[in-house]
Amino acid sequence: MPAAILFHYAAAACSGALAIVTVFWAGRSLPRWAFVAGMAVLSVESICVALGQSTDSASEVLRWQQWRLVAVAFVPATWMLFSGTYARSKDASSRSSSWSMLVIALLLPVGVAFGFRDNLAVKVQQAPVGADWLIHLGWAGTAVSLMVLVASVWVLVNLERTFRASVGTMRWRIKFMLLGVGMLFVVRIYTCSQILLFRGVDTSLESINSGALVVATLLTLRSFFRTGHFDLAVYPSQSVLQNSFTVLIAGAYLLIVGVLAKVVTYFGGDSAFAPKAFLVLVALVFLAIVLQSDRVRLQLRQFVSRHFHRSPYDYRTVWKTFTEGTVSRVEQSDLCHGLVRLTADVFQALSVSIWLVDDKKESLLLAASTSLPAKPDAAANASESDVPPLLKYLREHPEPVDFDAEGGTWAHALKRYHPTQFANGGNRVCVAMIGRGDLLGVIVVGDRVGGVAFSIEDFDMLKCIGDHAAASLLNVQLSQKLLQAKELEAFQAMAAFFVHDLKNAASTLNLMLQNLPVHYDDPEFRADALRGIGKTVGHINRLIGRLGSLRHELNIEKAPGDLNELVNAVLTGVEHSPNYTLSKELGTVPEVAMDRDQMHKVITNLVLNATEALPPGGKVHVSTTEESGWVILAVADTGCGMSPDFLNHSLFRPFQTTKKNGLGIGMFQSRMIVEAHGGRIAVTSEPGQGTTFRIYLRASAPR
Repeated sequence: MPAAILFHYAAAACSGALAIVTVFWAGRSLPRWAFVAGMAVLSVESICVALGQSTDSASEVLRWQQWRLVAVAFVPATWMLFSGTYARSKDASSRSSSWSMLVIALLLPVGVAFGFRDNLAVKVQQAPVGADWLIHLGWAGTAVSLMVLVASVWVLVNLERTFRASVGTMRWRIKFMLLGVGMLFVVRIYTCSQILLFRGVDTSLESINSGALVVATLLTLRSFFRTGHFDLAVYPSQSVLQNSFTVLIAGAYLLIVGVLAKVVTYFGGDSAFAPKAFLVLVALVFLAIVLQSDRVRLQLRQFVSRHFHRSPYDYRTVWKTFTEGTVSRVEQSDLCHGLVRLTADVFQALSVSIWLVDDKKESLLLAASTSLPAKPDAAANASESDVPPLLKYLREHPEPVDFDAEGGTWAHALKRYHPTQFANGGNRVCVAMIGRGDLLGVIVVGDRVGGVAFSIEDFDMLKCIGDHAAASLLNVQLSQKLLQAKELEAFQAMAAFFVHDLKNAASTLNLMLQNLPVHYDDPEFRADALRGIGKTVGHINRLIGRLGSLRHELNIEKAPGDLNELVNAVLTGVEHSPNYTLSKELGTVPEVAMDRDQMHKVITNLVLNATEALPPGGKVHVSTTEESGWVILAVADTGCGMSPDFLNHSLFRPFQTTKKNGLGIGMFQSRMIVEAHGGRIAVTSEPGQGTTFRIYLRASAPR
């Protein structure tokens, strides 16, 4: 027996066996009995094909082909019933609306097949190549094939509706059943279209039907091992025909094949036309499968939106606005308040909130909101058990999400954190703020003006805002940590100076206390002890005063004044000294707007620093000049000078000094005072060559 005939018998055996298994394994219900009847019809069809190909008599071939078409006439009703009830056994309303269609699908093809059986197949001839037969159909056979083609499209539409309406585990349970039956009728569309194009049956096409039947049997049998695949309740939309891929693909395929057939006929025919048409069908089916993927459809929409659709947002303007609105905000609270206002303006939303993850990574704290109070009651309603799932979801899903459409624990927790304010405000969406792989917080947007739904463009913009907010927030947090580290470093340095000086003072007082019992009766000792105690206390008070000045806000009260007069007042009492020479050259300069007391501190500090840096016999020169609207005070000395490294990195930093008994506070404070006046300090120095400080102050009115 030829292998092709054995193959048809094998297909019949597989489908028949599956029908029997379904009866005893899958239970009894309308979709189960429809499936059993459909597989039995296909089994009978394969048997008729095998019997027709096992004979050499043309009349016998014609007779079995007529019986094959009689069996095929039952295909529309059985499989339309199955596809309309599978996974929808509890949806009685969907079945009641299709009974009239099922009655027509049963009576019309079966009536034609039995009433005009002689007109199903009318002529048989040997194929030009090989041992296959060509069976010419009459009008009845053509009508039955057309009705099977239409029914095949209808079955695929129903399967598509079921697939698209199922989600999660429901889709997982019915996937293999839908794949098996769907592949069976995709192939049936191909073979029926070939029959209609050539008004005849090439028995080689029947091998394709048998092959599809074997594969479909294996796939559907695989679905039996997934519990409950016949007991699901899926409720497809009745408007699926408006956007059905099955109708679109089937229509496109039939149109393409019809046009190609005309072209091939015009140019004399093509023996490879049938395989080419089958490849067209396979390509279109593959395209439909790809387009049915939710993820592919979302990515396709995003691609089209980004590259072929003009965005409603001007990203350059939004980026500029956010940059200008956040770059100067150095406090976390100030930054978050600015972000919620900017986000509300972009999306025209009335409710925008930023929730930040606390230091322990265990809860969310409200940082800023356009609708919620500083201590929202809604946050108190979220139990501690709700927070971990919410934080976990936000870490694993950095993309924006409409959490009103979600039903998980995390979504319910976020809804309690951010309650809706308006009944018609639309859905609420959120985006996680993730910086350097760490979850920093979440931005929640809701209550859009007019309840406008969020589009793909809105989600893209929200993702950009979330990334920008995370980067800005991370920068502020790192800056605050750096500032805290600097403050701690300064505190440690200040503590070290305090400890050192207080230790010396304590040592001095301790020495006096040790000698006091022995020399208490000596008047000179008592006088020296009192002077020592007074000197030590004065030193401690000066130390506290200089350090305390760093913690006070610098208040400048400027008034027009004569800088030369102030310089003369500072130099009085220090001009004459046996250890150094002090000279001055005060030019004619205009008045400057200055705080006399604060500038007195600056000049005093510069002059004292200069005299303390001098070797015996050194010189200090003080001068004033005017240049291009600036009044310049210069203090130059011939002292030890400073190294370039200290000059560039340490001079104006607190607690950095080259003096043995200095605290490194004077120059830091002097620069603060000068800059508060709108001026600046310039320094030139070389080791062993001396130092020159120049203070530039803006003249009140140029001469």
